[in-house]
Amino acid sequence: MDADPLDADALLDDPEIRIIVCCGSGGVGKTTTAAALGLRAAERGRRVVVLTIDPARRLAQSMGLSELDNTPRLVKDGGEGSGSLHAMMLDMKRTFDEVVLSHADPERARTILENPFYQSLSAGFAGTQEYMAMEKLGQLRATDEWDLIVVDTPPSRSALDFLDAPARLGSFLDGRLIRILAAPAKVGGRSAMRFLNVGMGVFSGVFGVLGKVLGANVLEDVSTFVAAMDSMFGGFRERADRTYRLLQAPGTAFLVVAAPERDALREAAYFVDRLDADHMPLAGLVLNRVHTTEAPQLTAERALAAAEVLEAGEASEPPEASEPPEATAASEAPQVSAASEALEDSEISEISEASEVSEVSGAPAEAELLTAGLLRLHAEHVQVIARERRMRDRFVSMYPHVPVAEVPALPGDVHDLDGLHDIAQRLAEQAGRTG
Repeated sequence: MDADPLDADALLDDPEIRIIVCCGSGGVGKTTTAAALGLRAAERGRRVVVLTIDPARRLAQSMGLSELDNTPRLVKDGGEGSGSLHAMMLDMKRTFDEVVLSHADPERARTILENPFYQSLSAGFAGTQEYMAMEKLGQLRATDEWDLIVVDTPPSRSALDFLDAPARLGSFLDGRLIRILAAPAKVGGRSAMRFLNVGMGVFSGVFGVLGKVLGANVLEDVSTFVAAMDSMFGGFRERADRTYRLLQAPGTAFLVVAAPERDALREAAYFVDRLDADHMPLAGLVLNRVHTTEAPQLTAERALAAAEVLEAGEASEPPEASEPPEATAASEAPQVSAASEALEDSEISEISEASEVSEVSGAPAEAELLTAGLLRLHAEHVQVIARERRMRDRFVSMYPHVPVAEVPALPGDVHDLDGLHDIAQRLAEQAGRTG
């Protein structure tokens, strides 16, 4: 089943598109896709920054940088053109600190930054990473320094984690419980805290857990933190709402990234449904690591049948001794050549390595067995291709309106700019295909 091809260059060249968000489950190539898109856009003249949330630092390595931090670093300028590529990796705590410093006076900011509850919240509270990613996105967009911001979202098992985190954290910081906790600091410090502890048995379980994590004085720390943050609560909610509207705006495009595997495509379907429900603009699906073959006419059945014939022939009488070795080699060469052309380079490499081992051990591989092994590898490869095609077609039948780009599986990992350029080129080639 054919799907509309995703025109990556049209998306990257559109001046109205200022944000591209790459989302999907972990391990499907989101970081590589985001970096490749950023590089392609820069090469086509746009000022681009790629924001990654991936702590594995693969983006820095592939871009030839020793490290990435919370400040955009130049990766590649446009040479004679106007384009440039910068990259950065979210520092969750530093971003939270920046929010506090920019929205509180110096004394209040110092009180907040030194508060133990704040230090725990900013370093690892559930949802903080996703919220701060969107906070940083809002900061980058507000500067208007970049033509395009490409966001590599955190790996997550659920789209809800990414889409709901800003509102969830904003609601927490502006919620009723936080307001109750603010009361002791406002009416009398420790004495009021003792009164609050007596009257809040309903929350004793929660406070018990917090006490174990943050220490015996957790309630006082929370109360002090909330009192210092009180004037900022409305700002958190306002920025969360503004970020959500930014994600829904026409200038934002979501790309769902997946691998041609059942779980990854199920997660991709969940993302597509959620984006549609929340009226967020979906540009398409990028299907990474798709297996291909240069000999589609050689089916798995034919390859296996040929392998069986060759293996059966190996058990028969050897050639007459009077037959020149050159003649035997000449008759076998077409068989080896035909099978080799049907296989991927990686498959041929595996057979070649096995052949070298056999020769070293004193048991030279017969041409028939070598060819049969190549044919069996090809059959397995074609079966993988067929399985991936069935899963892809199932997704397309469910979402015929979603454009799809397929990126072929590469022999090795992408680890430099040349590799990213190759991925970007393969993405761009999709527009010239019919499906």
